[in-house]
Amino acid sequence: MRILFIGDIMGRPGRDAVVRAMPVLKEQFGEFDFVIANGENSAAGFGLTEKVMNELFASGIDIITNGNHVWDKKEFIPFLDSETRVLRPANHPAGTPGRGFAVYEKNGEKLAVLSLQGRTFMPPLDCPFQEALKQIESSDVPAVFVDFHAEASSEKRALAFWLDGKVSAVVGTHTHVQTADEEVLPGGTAFISDAGMTGGHGGIIGMTFESVIPKFLYGTPCRFEVCDKDVRFQAVVVDIDGETGRAMDIQRVNLSLQNS
Repeated sequence: MRILFIGDIMGRPGRDAVVRAMPVLKEQFGEFDFVIANGENSAAGFGLTEKVMNELFASGIDIITNGNHVWDKKEFIPFLDSETRVLRPANHPAGTPGRGFAVYEKNGEKLAVLSLQGRTFMPPLDCPFQEALKQIESSDVPAVFVDFHAEASSEKRALAFWLDGKVSAVVGTHTHVQTADEEVLPGGTAFISDAGMTGGHGGIIGMTFESVIPKFLYGTPCRFEVCDKDVRFQAVVVDIDGETGRAMDIQRVNLSLQNS
């Protein structure tokens, strides 16, 4: 089973990058059994809308995971209940709209996907470590993919070791900076601290330098604007044995699309 996981999609430049990159990746890697993307920044950098969600599905994405920005567009919250292909972090308290864990089937393959959010330097939520065990123990599907939306690389790596041998992959998101620490852990779990960001890298983690710098200079509120310079498609490709759930390989993707 071959999984493509796309790092945080940032606004229109990120959405366009997905459309442009998919044919290139399919030529390089062949067809993907599942395509997953973190979509919490897809609508102008903050949250999702129905229109943007449908655009992402039309571009070839099967499942959309999220993080703390999933709540930014209030009008989208009802879709967390009605659209099963969209996940929010599972470690929100009981009663929160939406779901954080689901099993998907496509072309005879089954994949469980779990969305989690970290707690270090992040808004307080329930324990992602305990929630992860609770969710994966509720399913008998061997292949389990985890998007861990967290700030600290230590917390991400700790979760990966905690779940090593219990899930197929733990892939970090949130920082918008792709890391170079991809590996398959001893128990068969693929790991990377952060898959990166799909969008404009010519500013500050997806936003323009000009719109962000006043916040650091003066500490005053300012309106961030999505960057459209140095557009890159960043992702990971994970190969999984569908019968055992063990990862066989994880590869980083960092595709420049600025002049393509």
